[in-house]
Amino acid sequence: MGTVHVDVTVVGSVLRRFTSPLGVFTPLVFVRFNGYRNPGENKLNMRTQTFQRFLPLLAAVLLIATLVGCDAKIDRFEPNEVFALSLARSRDIETVPAMNDTTTVIAHLFGTPNEPKWPADWIGDATLSGIIDADELARAAGPVASDRQGVNIGLYRKHCVDCHGLPGNGTGGASMIQNPYPRNFRHGVFKWKSTARTAKPTRDDLITLLHQGIPGTAMPSFSLLDASDAATLIDYVIYLSVRGEVERRMMAAAVDELGYEATPPEEAWRLNSDERNESISAVLVKRILRDVISTWRDADTEVVNVGPEPTASDDERKASIKRGQDIFHGQIANCIGCHGPGGNGQAVTVDYDDWAKEYSTNLGITPTDRDAMRPFRDAGALSPRQIKPRNLQDGVFRGGGDPETIYRRIVTGIAGTPMPSVEVVSEENGKGLTSDQVWDLVRYVKSLSE
Repeated sequence: MGTVHVDVTVVGSVLRRFTSPLGVFTPLVFVRFNGYRNPGENKLNMRTQTFQRFLPLLAAVLLIATLVGCDAKIDRFEPNEVFALSLARSRDIETVPAMNDTTTVIAHLFGTPNEPKWPADWIGDATLSGIIDADELARAAGPVASDRQGVNIGLYRKHCVDCHGLPGNGTGGASMIQNPYPRNFRHGVFKWKSTARTAKPTRDDLITLLHQGIPGTAMPSFSLLDASDAATLIDYVIYLSVRGEVERRMMAAAVDELGYEATPPEEAWRLNSDERNESISAVLVKRILRDVISTWRDADTEVVNVGPEPTASDDERKASIKRGQDIFHGQIANCIGCHGPGGNGQAVTVDYDDWAKEYSTNLGITPTDRDAMRPFRDAGALSPRQIKPRNLQDGVFRGGGDPETIYRRIVTGIAGTPMPSVEVVSEENGKGLTSDQVWDLVRYVKSLSE
């Protein structure tokens, strides 16, 4: 038999990412098989010999990391260094002071991974502070356990942290081997929802994703999860998203509005964590909090209402599908530009999701330029991957494949991605689609896999 060639690459940042303060170490080894040696060759090549010599050292590193991780205490959320670096590049200014003060205020407002808080006193509005059950945060956070009454505790770490990460940044231990990456909640941008493109998902949207999972991704179904546990997890996801988005906005405002540079500004303009303080910075913090939370409160009012699919005879449906095919390949919808002829997903596209663009193309950095990307990767960013339009012939729709959901996907697009929206018009005008035309397009898309 031939001998398998093995390449092993060990990167410090990978070890750091998989050695988390959760007390759990995921010993993943990335192996690439390069083929087989010619029959009759008994001697291992240099790479294989190096790999064999490296195994004892690797085992020692894994053991030490595991032991260290078991004793590590989770006393804080890690700051958003990736956004701080992106902000520094886009503004051409030092952002470490802004990041440090933002981290202090965020910790005061939202607590720690073991003892989360909800800043009701800062919000000062019952309709806003009541969007989540603050008492349930403690049950979702912290180590995995159950009390004497059998109530589950630490739900987020039990079900979500391996993919979505402790702060909800999408860089959990399993994230690097997933395609697409897990969602980064801190942006406050969600793809699969019933609401307008710029709106937050409703609680029902998140519950649906939790129950159904996301086909074509690593997100599994949690349909067997207890209803109260599911509701608690949704509260915690919203908490992480609010916390993350407030952190991002506060850091940007510190630079753009409060005058943070290489050093913090004078006291009246410096971020502080005293809700009784009426300084300029305190007013700014309250404004950001209310603005972010109000988008979650108002999500139910942003639902894109879609009536049931119009009934049609077999002949009418065939005619509708033919019209939908013309729209698919036409100039208004131009679905063929990304999804390819017949929706086969083979169109040549070179694009990325918005969250990857933030620390690459938006800064004039080519995502494949390893040297330019290294500072962001060291800060914890995942390597940008080109987005691949869906192959509609497979019949796998990540956000749901029912006609009403596909209708919404066409008219709202997909937030955070290059998938655009289509304007719904009352009469054909060469710029948008009528509701009937959208239904024609829905039927054609459904027919591709049927």
